[in-house]
Amino acid sequence: MVRGQANVLFFERKRACEESYTQKLWVYDFRTNRHFTLKQNPQRRQHLQDFVDCYLPGKESAERVETECFRAFSYDELIARDKVNLDITWLKDASQEDADSLLPPEVIAQEIVDDLQAAHAEFAAIAEALGSRSKDRAVEA
Repeated sequence: MVRGQANVLFFERKRACEESYTQKLWVYDFRTNRHFTLKQNPQRRQHLQDFVDCYLPGKESAERVETECFRAFSYDELIARDKVNLDITWLKDASQEDADSLLPPEVIAQEIVDDLQAAHAEFAAIAEALGSRSKDRAVEA
């Protein structure tokens, strides 16, 4: 099961000043009520189109408009959060509210198998690459 469990934050580099440049933090909820898998339903570029449309790349953030999935949080709202936690959610996840919307156990089990096989292949490739580098260093010495 590939479930996005992170928010992506964009920061602009500015010179230091007394008052925070960030007066609003825009957050797009891409994890609630979405279900991607490595094989049956992989994440694709078109799944990100709504985010791109909301974010308005190349335009001023003042032009952005809130939607169900895209919200702005003020500096004061963020500072008031426990430990300024930026794990922000506001949408209800239907899969956690309604047991009928859960996937059948055999589908969940197969997704876990697929994820583990994909992870194994990734780690095998990393180990092979690291082994190649070690061999190259030994030859250089």
